[in-house]
Amino acid sequence: MDDSLGKIKVIPDHFQVSTPSADSLQIRSSPVSQPSIDNSSRSCSSLWSRKKLRSAALMLNLFSLRGLPWSSGAGQEKVQLTAAELESLRSELADIEEREAHLKARLEHIDEILRSARLTGYLYIRTRWTALPGEPAPIDDAEVEDWLPRFVVLHGQCIFFYLFSTDLSPQDSTLLSDVVEVGSLPSFIREDEGTQHSFYILTRQGLRYECSHVSKIQVDTWLSALQTDCKLGSDLKVPNGSSEK
Repeated sequence: MDDSLGKIKVIPDHFQVSTPSADSLQIRSSPVSQPSIDNSSRSCSSLWSRKKLRSAALMLNLFSLRGLPWSSGAGQEKVQLTAAELESLRSELADIEEREAHLKARLEHIDEILRSARLTGYLYIRTRWTALPGEPAPIDDAEVEDWLPRFVVLHGQCIFFYLFSTDLSPQDSTLLSDVVEVGSLPSFIREDEGTQHSFYILTRQGLRYECSHVSKIQVDTWLSALQTDCKLGSDLKVPNGSSEK
């Protein structure tokens, strides 16, 4: 055996893991790059705040009263008003308060009516005058389309006719003591409403209210209520056309 094979030459390990020195640890742990990250974060936050302020100013302009200018300041939103604009704003606020009070009164009125009235509801109404003794008979105007919707209220000793249920004052009224006759009328057909059931109320002054509704039950209810409140007895004509006994 060759003796050279038994000699082993030791080669230093060139791939040995180096131990970090104190200087390298200090360099790695030094927060040199951290301020740039903080500055970037602050910049994004500032940009986001400015966007929020601009969005808030836009919303204020959208929902502000008419003629109220909004301007953007350095750090906050400010309202700039001239003396004329301030006076206009006060006038608008006063108008709003007046309308609010009026609407509140109308709601309270309709609430009181619905609570205390004997009967209420919308009916189609038209008026006719009966011929006085010695006058010629009125022209037959049964085909005249002059039915108008009215909110009718039977309350106390009166019948009230309102244009709308929220009106504070009625357009017309009549005392129950002036009603001399109540009776049914033949049903008829309206193009837009279909079959209409009707009745009439005749006063001692000769004024005749003709009332109609699509519901026969509604018409019968009105006739029954008027029969009770007007106390006409045998003079009252009930829906089937016969006299009340």
